[in-house]
Amino acid sequence: MDARLNVLGIPSAHKILKHLIAADKEASALPATTRELVKIRASQINGCGGCLDMHTKDAAQAGESALRLNLVAAWREATVFTEAERAALELTEQGTRLADAAGGVTDEAWARAAEHYDEEQLTALVSQIALINACNRLNVITRQPAGDYQPGQFG
Repeated sequence: MDARLNVLGIPSAHKILKHLIAADKEASALPATTRELVKIRASQINGCGGCLDMHTKDAAQAGESALRLNLVAAWREATVFTEAERAALELTEQGTRLADAAGGVTDEAWARAAEHYDEEQLTALVSQIALINACNRLNVITRQPAGDYQPGQFG
């Protein structure tokens, strides 16, 4: 597959990506493992190979197990995730599939997330969901290829 645009080679796009990466680092109030799980789940839903390539490799390098990485898409049935991670994954799914539900994120999903995360962490979680969805859309629209990412490549 060939990319429609060389996003990293276009100065204005490169600048935008730098801002997205910087904003991503601001979501550090959330546990690193949870941040990667959120990125992986949203990227699965959006069919973003580039982000799946990046975030599964980054998570593995950070010590995430292959078992957990392989079960993210089936988190409801998997016993390997904490209740906090499950709440974050549920919020991720609902926040990613906004157009699929007339009411958006349910009060129940929000309440489950709020049981496990304080306001600072909830802000980071919501921001993480929004950021990865923006990155997914950028990559999917421009058909960015996957497979060549090296862990830590973008800082």
